[in-house]
Formats: sequence, C-alpha cells, structure tokens
Amino acid sequence: MQFDVTGKILLDQIYTQPDPRAYFNTLRELDYCIPQLAKPYFQKVIQEYRESHGVRAPTILDLGCSYGINAALLKCDATIDELNEHYCRTDARTADRDWLLARDRNLVRSRSQLKDVRFVGLDNSEPALSYALAAGFLDDAVHADLEAHDPTEQQRVLLTGTDLVISTGCIGYVGERTLASIARRHRPWMAHFVLRMFPIEPIADGLAALGYENVPVPGMFKQRRFASAQEQSRVLETLSAAGVDPSGLEADGWLYARLHLFQPRHD
Repeated sequence: MQFDVTGKILLDQIYTQPDPRAYFNTLRELDYCIPQLAKPYFQKVIQEYRESHGVRAPTILDLGCSYGINAALLKCDATIDELNEHYCRTDARTADRDWLLARDRNLVRSRSQLKDVRFVGLDNSEPALSYALAAGFLDDAVHADLEAHDPTEQQRVLLTGTDLVISTGCIGYVGERTLASIARRHRPWMAHFVLRMFPIEPIADGLAALGYENVPVPGMFKQRRFASAQEQSRVLETLSAAGVDPSGLEADGWLYARLHLFQPRHD
C-alpha cells in the first residue's frame, strides 16, 4: 500500500478509469457510505434553498464529483448499495463500457426524481467526468484544478448560476482557494462533509472574509473503514497532530466526517 501525506491509502487509480467499476468494487470492500449518509442532508438543503430563494430549478455544483455519484443518488433516488450491486454484479464486470452507459442512461430516464435540478460536476479526472456526462448523471462538467489554476473563461461560464455547492470527501485536498473562487463570483450556499483530520478553520476564515457564516451540523458521519491497521495508525497520528481526539471514532476503525454548511450572512 502507498499512503498520502495524511496517512490515507492512495486510491488515485480508481478515479481515472473509463468507467466506475474499479471505484465501486474497491470502495465496497471498505464499506464506503458517506454519499448515502449525505443524501438526506443534501435533499433538505436543496428544498430549503428553493423555499428561501424562490428558485424552482437550482444548479448544484458537486466538487470532486468523480463519476457523478452524488448526482446519481439524488437524481435517481438510488442508494449506495444499489449502485454497488449495479456495477459489481457479474454481468457488469464482464460488459463493455457502451453496455454500462446504455444501462445507466436507462436508469436516469426511468428513475429521474429531480428533473428540474441541474447537476454540474467539477473534478480533475477527465475520464470520470466523461463517464458521468455520458451516463446522464451530470448535466455539465468542469474539468479543472482550481487549487492550482484560476478558472478559464469557459469554466467561469459553466460555473455561472451555481446555487448550491456540495462535496463528500474532497475538502482537504480541495481548499480555500477553490471555494473562494466560486463564492466570490456566485454566492452559493455550500454543504461539505469534511473528514475530521482536516482543519476547517482556513476555509471558514476565507469564506468569512467574503461574507459567509459557517454553520456546523451536530453529529459525526462515517466515511469508510480503514483499509489496514497501518492506514489507521497513520491517520491517528495525523489526528493527534491536529489536536483531534479519535476515541470512540477513528480509534474504532472508521474514518469520520463532519458536515459544515456555509451561507452568505444575509441568508
């Protein structure tokens, strides 16, 4: 196993495949569940935004969207267990990409629950974005790394009109520069599930300077099990260095996140 600077195992290869099978086959073994736990909170925020702003058809930007997982769960009212079965069953394992795409397009047509919501994905993996667009999970995509580069004019156009920004795991790798770039131009609400190893203060301070308030939501949310004792040990060291107590949480074998809502103060 290889590890990143936080102590987590490197899983970069599952995000750059031409389809999501490696993603689901790998993460299913680790009981990856944060998108499922996040789903009802995202649904609630979408509804509250509609009621607050009178916007019937909001645009949602999913940061670090990979293969459009959050959009698939919300748009098709699916569960993570359904998607695991969808991509890991025997016929899916042996099928080609065109067969998978045809089946996913049919899933979106037959189960679309949010026809009036526009989903835009932002990710630095072109293959993942390409699949999510072709499958119909995303309505548009921004292939960019806004931590390293300012958005191009074309990317700014795609981000225009963003009402709500969501994420379930990229914060810590995506940080204040990306969020400030989006918030400065578009003033969206934000709902981010952030692993406890990553301090939220730099992001909260940067957004506060732009007129945002951080509203932490009570509770802890499982992300996935540790892949090995070595990964757990390394992450516990990172938590200790950050002054975070892992007792009853990461010490028991799971990565945990908290939900942070960011809203412009006038909202």
